[in-house]
Amino acid sequence: MPSDCISFQNSGYFSSLINDYLDQKPNVQPLYHRFPTLENFGTQIEEKKANFPSPTLPEVEGAEINKKNNSCHKRAVLVAALESQYAKITASTATLKNINLLNHSNTYTVTTGHQLNLFSGPLYFLYKIISTINLTKELQQKYPEQNFVPVYWMATEDHDFEEINYFTFKGKKFCWNRESSGPVGRLSTEGLEDFLTIFALELGSSTNAEKLKTLFQDAYLKHTNLADATRYLANALFGDYGLVILDADDANLKRQFIPFIKEELKHQTAFSKVNETIQQFGNYTVQVNPREINLFYIEDDLRERIIFEDGLYKINNTKIQFSEQELLAELERHPEKFSPNVVMRPLYQEAILPNLAYIGGGGEIAYWLELKSFFDAVKVTFPILIVRNSVVLATEKQLKKADALALTWSDLFQKQAQLINNKTKQLSEFSIDLSDLKQQLQQQFQALNELAAKTDRSFEGAVKAQEVKQTKGLEQLEKRLLKAQKRKLADSLSRITALQNELFPNQSLQERQANFAEFYLENGEQLLPKLIEEIKPLSTNFTIITF
Repeated sequence: MPSDCISFQNSGYFSSLINDYLDQKPNVQPLYHRFPTLENFGTQIEEKKANFPSPTLPEVEGAEINKKNNSCHKRAVLVAALESQYAKITASTATLKNINLLNHSNTYTVTTGHQLNLFSGPLYFLYKIISTINLTKELQQKYPEQNFVPVYWMATEDHDFEEINYFTFKGKKFCWNRESSGPVGRLSTEGLEDFLTIFALELGSSTNAEKLKTLFQDAYLKHTNLADATRYLANALFGDYGLVILDADDANLKRQFIPFIKEELKHQTAFSKVNETIQQFGNYTVQVNPREINLFYIEDDLRERIIFEDGLYKINNTKIQFSEQELLAELERHPEKFSPNVVMRPLYQEAILPNLAYIGGGGEIAYWLELKSFFDAVKVTFPILIVRNSVVLATEKQLKKADALALTWSDLFQKQAQLINNKTKQLSEFSIDLSDLKQQLQQQFQALNELAAKTDRSFEGAVKAQEVKQTKGLEQLEKRLLKAQKRKLADSLSRITALQNELFPNQSLQERQANFAEFYLENGEQLLPKLIEEIKPLSTNFTIITF
């Protein structure tokens, strides 16, 4: 089977905004800082070095940088938070080394973020992290005088449980049904034992199945909340590669972010700047719309928006309210109670990490592209934005089927209706395309139209009506001919659609549907090393990996 390259732009699975970003179209260039090339990281490093920690925000009255709030202090706070979080699990030597390196001024991070999906959720969870790990390796080779640490930012403060409480395994959806409120990272794992028992039956009893059962049991039954369970799972998979996993739902980390929270509460710069950018989007789809205040208030199981109304700061759907002075005092006492939404979270990340780049899916990069003017306004370096790698995993057996059916990857990436139409025309013993007859018909009516122009106008109208009727008749015959050939070629077409459905379940990307457990069952411990070997972080082509 030809290993033809399928670019993101030609795959049909990315938005026009992301396609134009990857093509570096002039109209998109104002939305980002530097395009992701190894060479551009040199200037990104110099700028981040000068900009970490962030300078004083002039918009905030009295927001002066504390004399301790320098780069060393920020790094010490970050390392202390990580050491505290990693005390709950056994970290690898590589991860501990990377955490220690964060104390040094020549150490920088590359970050990806992801929700706390049950059992890691869809396959692209792996691809995001592997893209991040592999990019730090490439940067280390390019800039050996610096250190680079891969970071997985856990989205522990999200509260949409319905987005993460399920995964798909061999086409079956496994869903954890329970009541949920507040940040999902704090959600108790109580009740997952029965769920695991049911899923274990699906895994079977092979050696690889037993390893998966142990992994999931250790993650979800030996940890009391979803954040700790997810940290354990990600560490078990990627700890040997030096991945550093961060839960930013931390009082000391948020203390570093207080100046930006104050600025958001008092001046709402994000609302004005992001909306200005959205006005430039034209026909592009807007991924997120900012709110006037892009912060939540969290307490125990509560996570609700902060709104400003009638001169007071109110917590939505509650009776809690503050004056400005009271809310700022609450912020100083309990910064952990203030949670950034999707617009402010990227700023929080860049304020507390010595970060160079963010790696995310198309939807994530699309909303980051709304934020550059906001970052400029608050004087924080905007990271390099990288569309994560996308992968299709295939077996040798599937490739042989594709060869037998004369299918290329370009064929398989087509929408199924288009694929079937194209293959029907290719497999047909005669042409289904009636373009020649349509052209002949046009030529005949051209002569009639010339004749009609010399006679009565009513005759001219009759000629045009007949032309439309006969053209439509040919088009209908063409459709019926195609339909008839589909019936005749049903066996071959059925095998084509069956193969495409295996590789693109639900006529979507495999990475958005399947869980990694499905492929671990077959490939075991060679799965991750193979992915890490094959995935190239700055590639903008789909990676086809065969097992």
